[in-house]
Amino acid sequence: MNKLMISELFLSLQGESTYAGRPCYFIRLAGCNLDCSYCDTKYSISDIDSKEYEAEDLVKIAVGSGVKLVEITGGEPLLQKNVLLLSELLLKANFTVLMETNGSMPISDLPCDVIKIIDCKCPSSGMKNDMLFDNFDLLTKNDEVKFVMSNEEDYKYALDIIKSYSLNEKTEKILFSPIRERLSPDILAKWMIRDKTPAILQLQLQKIIWPDIDRGV
Repeated sequence: MNKLMISELFLSLQGESTYAGRPCYFIRLAGCNLDCSYCDTKYSISDIDSKEYEAEDLVKIAVGSGVKLVEITGGEPLLQKNVLLLSELLLKANFTVLMETNGSMPISDLPCDVIKIIDCKCPSSGMKNDMLFDNFDLLTKNDEVKFVMSNEEDYKYALDIIKSYSLNEKTEKILFSPIRERLSPDILAKWMIRDKTPAILQLQLQKIIWPDIDRGV
């Protein structure tokens, strides 16, 4: 049985990460072990509104999308053990595979060719104490670390984490993403310019392009 609980499947533009703007097929797994204050995918936290799929069928559906970039996300995808098989099958089908994880689960068993995007939780998330910082030792130059920020405390926390774990020596793909309702992008940009921050300002393209749509984008 190679089943996974899926919250939603859709083709859209990648709205985040260094792959932003590219057509991407999304496989959103159901279930999460965290409850971030700013979560914008609350519907994926549980599996109440989900559907069961075989891993092999998910690959066929992704192939049918006609794109070669796939993101596995959640919820927290690493809670489901068969996500490892799904990742391997997608790689064998010649997809570029992105895996977005909340940083609380070990990434050690993921295939090395999967591009890991670790969402390192800042204080305003309420979940910063749940991070598994050992994951940073496994980062490659292709992997990414994202910090979602609500305020200056989050910003300073991210700078401390980058320094403490020498993140900029492990990857150049460090992303600072402001929550628009809480932190204006221009303010974050000023801080980053002032401090010559070793990070990339990331805006959520999907919320700019489709501001009134919550799912499927």
